[in-house]
Amino acid sequence: MAWNPSPEVAIARDVAKKLDDAKAVVVIYITKDGSKCGSISYGKDKETCEAAKHWSRKLHDVAMDEIVKRRNRGEEEL
Repeated sequence: MAWNPSPEVAIARDVAKKLDDAKAVVVIYITKDGSKCGSISYGKDKETCEAAKHWSRKLHDVAMDEIVKRRNRGEEEL
């Protein structure tokens, strides 16, 4: 698998190492001010990387849907 130098992927890769060398990691995050919601994925090999990317996108979509619903109801996001 090609090395991804992205700082975001480095975060997920570091989490994988800390989790007993996890095969894949997906991180969903919301910035402190709530201005950005994002996702990061890491997979140990090409196959798990693709699967992690797939789930990262799906989970990000779920998180964004919830944020929009809460905003529309005037609720605090998290």
